[in-house]
Amino acid sequence: MKTFRKELFMNLAERRWYVNITPEVSACIEASAVKEGFVLVNSMHITSSVFINDDEPGLHHDFDVWLEKLAPHAPTSQYRHNDTGEINADAHLKRQVMGRGVVVAITRGRLDFGPWEQIFYGEFDGGRRKRVLVKIIGD
Repeated sequence: MKTFRKELFMNLAERRWYVNITPEVSACIEASAVKEGFVLVNSMHITSSVFINDDEPGLHHDFDVWLEKLAPHAPTSQYRHNDTGEINADAHLKRQVMGRGVVVAITRGRLDFGPWEQIFYGEFDGGRRKRVLVKIIGD
């Protein structure tokens, strides 16, 4: 069995944004030489997410609007977490909804996706460098 590990780095100026990282994950699979196995892709920060969905700008807008209704950023005084001096409690909640990461099958050296599926990094508290782990196991 082979293993491969790589960290992708994100540093988005926007407070909230979505980045398609499928090409980077596919490049990791190619570098790993794994033909049959699994890839784990997860955010290593508690205010960002990795998830699978469609790469359609209207849908990304809808995510943003929906998440802001579920956990609005302002007023920041509504969250006990922000009493610590942070102002990112909403980002923690948004991450909880969108998830930490994904596992995808690798078949014949490629991501084994359903129609329209892509891997995304979701940023909910941007402005600093964050990491995404790509871990591949298989043969």
